[in-house]
Amino acid sequence: MQIMIKLIFFVILLTSFESYSDELLKNAILNQNRKIENIKRDNFRNPYETLTFFEINNKMKVLEVSPGNGWYSEVLSFYLKNSKGYYVTKYKKPPIKIIEKNQIEFDNYFNKNIEKFGEVKSIYFNEKNFLDSEVKDFDLVLTFRNTHNWLGSKTADNVYKSIYQIMKKGGILGIVQHRANENSKNDFKNGYVKQSFLIKFIEKQGFKFINKSEINANTKDTKDYEKGVWTLPPRLILGDKQKDKFLQIGESDRMTLKFIKP
Repeated sequence: MQIMIKLIFFVILLTSFESYSDELLKNAILNQNRKIENIKRDNFRNPYETLTFFEINNKMKVLEVSPGNGWYSEVLSFYLKNSKGYYVTKYKKPPIKIIEKNQIEFDNYFNKNIEKFGEVKSIYFNEKNFLDSEVKDFDLVLTFRNTHNWLGSKTADNVYKSIYQIMKKGGILGIVQHRANENSKNDFKNGYVKQSFLIKFIEKQGFKFINKSEINANTKDTKDYEKGVWTLPPRLILGDKQKDKFLQIGESDRMTLKFIKP
């Protein structure tokens, strides 16, 4: 049954790829070793379109900031397997238990499956959410749906200033983030951030905004949920309560922003 589900999603993906394509990136996304629950989300997260928008190539040194449970890590580690150019951030001293748990599970999974995906290297945040790393000159830095956490904890300045310092000149910063309505207040506790606010904030750190995309947009997202963005899939924090409604909406409306270090 799982094999059949994977085949269906692979057919959908193949028909969505553009005529000009990165074959290795296609293969990384179609890798049958990916978790089935991750494959099911491709339609919402659009990995091929998102990564090509961020101008990725397989010779880059790439950093993913706060990879979570490794959704993109399965794709990126496989894609950069030969160059061994894939890095993620971790905490030397995780600030809360859930982050510590996620890091342990992440390490166990990718260490166990290194032949299936590839090596995942690490650099570390200090206790002030600053990347104090000797590894520098990253060509591409990516972060997916994390910025609201840093803004909420008032550490976003440190995160992005340190990212700027370890990137090479001309390097690309790619951000995907839950998008708030422009007429809303800045309330990062619900998981959403205004696009205009985020562009200005990142430019204050020294980056230059160069492009945006609607690849990950979702006009069905009303963004007015009592429990914030986590009301929607995949989290579905309310459980079975109005579950069908939220599944019909799908995952959140997301901005996709591209910056350069000038």
